Amino acid sequence: MGKGKAEKGEVEEVERGSWDNQCDFFLSCLGYAVGLGNVWRFPYLCYEHGGVTFLIAYLVMLLISGLPLFFLELALGQYAGKGPLKLFGRIAPAFKGLGYGMLMISFLVVIYYNMIIAWTIYYTFAGFASELPWTYCGNTSLTSRDCFQRDQELACFNSSSDDTFWDKKCTSVSDVCLNFNMTEADERDDTNRLMCYNGTDNIVLNRVYPRVSPSEDYYKRTMLGLEEDTSWENMGGLKWELVLCLAAAWTIVCLCLIKGVQSSGKVVYFTALFPYLVLVILLIRGVTLDGAYDGIIFYVYPTAEKMANLQKIDVWAAAATQIFYSLGPSFGGLITLASYNKFTNNCHRDAILIAFANCGTSIFAGFVIFSIIGFMAKQAALPVEEVIKGGTGLAFIAYPEAVTQMPFPQLWSFLFFGMLITLGLDSQFTMTETVTTAIMDQYPNLRAHKGKVVIVASIIGFILGLTMCTRGGIFMFELINWYSASWGLLICAITEILIVMYAYGYKNFLENMEEMGLKIPTIMKYYWLSMWMVITPVVLFFVLIMTFIQYSPAWSPSYSQEKYYFPIGIQFLGWLMALVAGAFIIMGVFWQYYNRKRNGKATDFKSMTSPNEKWGPATVTNAVKKPTGLDNQTYVKDEFSYNKYSADTTY
Repeated sequence: MGKGKAEKGEVEEVERGSWDNQCDFFLSCLGYAVGLGNVWRFPYLCYEHGGVTFLIAYLVMLLISGLPLFFLELALGQYAGKGPLKLFGRIAPAFKGLGYGMLMISFLVVIYYNMIIAWTIYYTFAGFASELPWTYCGNTSLTSRDCFQRDQELACFNSSSDDTFWDKKCTSVSDVCLNFNMTEADERDDTNRLMCYNGTDNIVLNRVYPRVSPSEDYYKRTMLGLEEDTSWENMGGLKWELVLCLAAAWTIVCLCLIKGVQSSGKVVYFTALFPYLVLVILLIRGVTLDGAYDGIIFYVYPTAEKMANLQKIDVWAAAATQIFYSLGPSFGGLITLASYNKFTNNCHRDAILIAFANCGTSIFAGFVIFSIIGFMAKQAALPVEEVIKGGTGLAFIAYPEAVTQMPFPQLWSFLFFGMLITLGLDSQFTMTETVTTAIMDQYPNLRAHKGKVVIVASIIGFILGLTMCTRGGIFMFELINWYSASWGLLICAITEILIVMYAYGYKNFLENMEEMGLKIPTIMKYYWLSMWMVITPVVLFFVLIMTFIQYSPAWSPSYSQEKYYFPIGIQFLGWLMALVAGAFIIMGVFWQYYNRKRNGKATDFKSMTSPNEKWGPATVTNAVKKPTGLDNQTYVKDEFSYNKYSADTTY
């Protein structure tokens, strides 16, 4: 995309531009929708809610909440040719704050999301070692004494049947028992290992203390740098390796966006497609591993017990939440991407293809992941349900551990973390582009300095991300991750769909799609309207209520195996993050009322919720002629004087 090459009869949009071709937009949208959540959050939810049961609920929620919002935002952005700030300020002046709310959510997510990419870069380079550093428990000060690795323990036992592996070396069982205020038992367990006696019962060693795998120990102690006394009151100093990785992550984002979507539109040819190549390779490798069948059966095989879970409301709430966050509406990213489209692009087709491709990717990734988890369960002699971990634990603990048990582990490590980097970058590109586009839409004179805007935004993002590069940085990361895109995102989605359907009017919106040349079959029109008018808002409101009902305080992994729940003051800070989008919406209403009244303009409900005279199609000559032969006339520039939707032509 660049300076917008005008074709015959079109108005040249030199300042804002458009995608160079349809494929750039499609892959950018696909890359934005397919992110890290498809690989680590979706499989965990499948496990937690019974595998196939969650799949059914997930697909239903795609049809009644995710897809309608996805298409709505693509159509809005393409029609107006503006980012969320300008768009909502024109379609319903009282709700310009909605655009700021979306922008604030994207801004918060951009800060912590790039930290995940920084961690992935760290692991990618660490994986080039002759032996993966998380294969065994090391002998450095960074290794915790409770680190346990099966082969190291076996070597100690073979050396002396009275020894075990503890505190980074072979240690007598009697010393281990003594350390935990027990004595050595007179009996041995089924594997001929000595046990500890607590005064009442004989205790096997893996129950005496919580053993930590080398991959978990490496994640917490070496990469994050957690100490025993790390807390919100003692965050520790910066870990310079993480600072450099975060700088590298922001440098990549900056270079790929420095020319706007002209540069990012080309990068996505690699970042959007490479993960699929890696997933196919990992699946081929995964299904050949011992135990893979057990993992896949757990994932897809329906049982009466699992199907009964469909009667539980939390399954549907989890599915609705996942599909909503997976497709990414209400961040402003979809509106931003679509705003660079050609006016007559078939965004209806794109919305359906991308949404189903996103869900298909999640399901396909599930096969990859559960085949590996089945292998891990076989190696550990544990049931599948006791192996899987969610979130960052799945990406940085479970997977790295599985990689160490494969031939040529460095290759699989590089492929896996390379896939995570590309998955994360696509989403990061769009969210950062949302922020910079909003700035340039608000201040059009900055469009001539697009590169400088991107550089400044990247520097600010890097500086704010430094708080997550400290030894206690995981606490800040989890706080933002926990609260930034929760209630605020749902509030924005509900507000958005009510504005478009009821304030602006569904008839006007359908006319706009006709102006763009979208030919939607009658049955699909009924589907979209039934979703937009009733079902989707109700479902979103249900998810919002369930989010409040199921609320639990934010916590983070700590040095120990115990969860570290944040202090009440920190929880309050998280609440502020969660509600900031709603606050912007409310403040925007009051500000518009005050501003219009001060300037002698109408402040009644109809005037403040009806499109102003600046609302209209992106270009006058792009609008497809109606059967009457008349166009809905507007101009490319912001200073045009008339629009048929306007209720206040004096604004």
